[in-house]
Amino acid sequence: MPISKGMTALAHLTVVEAGRPLPPAAAQAPRSGSPLGTILAALEDAKAEEIVTIDVNGKSSLADQMVIASGRSDRHVGAIAERVMAALKDAGFGSVQAEGLTVCEWVLIDAGDVIVHVFKPEARTFYNLERLWGADRPKEQRPA
Repeated sequence: MPISKGMTALAHLTVVEAGRPLPPAAAQAPRSGSPLGTILAALEDAKAEEIVTIDVNGKSSLADQMVIASGRSDRHVGAIAERVMAALKDAGFGSVQAEGLTVCEWVLIDAGDVIVHVFKPEARTFYNLERLWGADRPKEQRPA
């Protein structure tokens, strides 16, 4: 049917009544996987490079794990970060906080017990978080 003056493109659609109401949509339950597993899979899917996982449990009260990865360009870094955030949300781990998405030189994603750093190679070399948080870092002293 041609569209005439006063009609919208959807005017030709008809309303169909359902014979019975539709059941409510099932809530998506969190997957049995861990946030770390979801993050690592998303990094692999997004073609992140030089992925390193550092156990910071006992070294910092901020998180239990830290993941460091690189992207080839600022667009790649941003795409990696967006992929990780979407994967965590889709897996039922809730929304996460991110910093640095406007510039994409270094994006930090706070996923609760896991902190993810996605760097451009130059920034990763400059900040060298692997050395800062690596095996030589002393355990955190907590007040008794």
